Amino acid sequence: MFDLRLLKRITIVCGHYGCGKTNFSLNLAIDMAKRNLKVTIVDLDVINPYFRSSDYENLLKTYDIHIIMPRYAGTNLDTPALSAEIESVFEQEDTHIIFDVGGDDAGAFALGRYADKLNKTGCSFIYLVNQYRNLIQTPQSAIEVLHEIMTACHLQPSYIVNNSHLQYETTPDDIKNALEYGDDIARQLKLPLLCTTAPYHLKDNPQLADYDLYYIKPIVRPPFGI
Repeated sequence: MFDLRLLKRITIVCGHYGCGKTNFSLNLAIDMAKRNLKVTIVDLDVINPYFRSSDYENLLKTYDIHIIMPRYAGTNLDTPALSAEIESVFEQEDTHIIFDVGGDDAGAFALGRYADKLNKTGCSFIYLVNQYRNLIQTPQSAIEVLHEIMTACHLQPSYIVNNSHLQYETTPDDIKNALEYGDDIARQLKLPLLCTTAPYHLKDNPQLADYDLYYIKPIVRPPFGI
């Protein structure tokens, strides 16, 4: 696992729709909490009604993780609004903050509202990529999506996370075949590759024993069984 001390107090997780941002954010928050860090998740996903970190509020409570969610999150209303409580996180110097941002530039516009404060306070901006998701299957297409996100949120990325997997169907070869993809993106953007993830069911697989991977548990479930 990568060293959590690499991350600043405020961490932003952005990426393409369905690349695994929320699942990564939840795993990251829980890992921080297990190390006795005080953690708050800011759910900025006002776009996608299915993959919101606020849907996992009860799980987070078991780790004493606070969550700030859009108003009306968890209801059948389609237009959640950002909570005024978000403004308070910039003053919480004893708390690690994770922003779980909606997909692509549409979701990043909400983040842009806080760009001035984030730039002033400092943050770790993680761009999450997944070779097995449509529209970002090549390094160049993933880079193009990042540029759209940057234009929308007015922030510069700090790290790349290679989150290329197929959930429960992932094989060791799927992980190994996507390593070059993550390396290429990081190299072209001249950014550090923070980590490469793999589903937790592969943790003890001997084929991956020589690889330094961040194993994440499948917390987020696809809607309607897909």
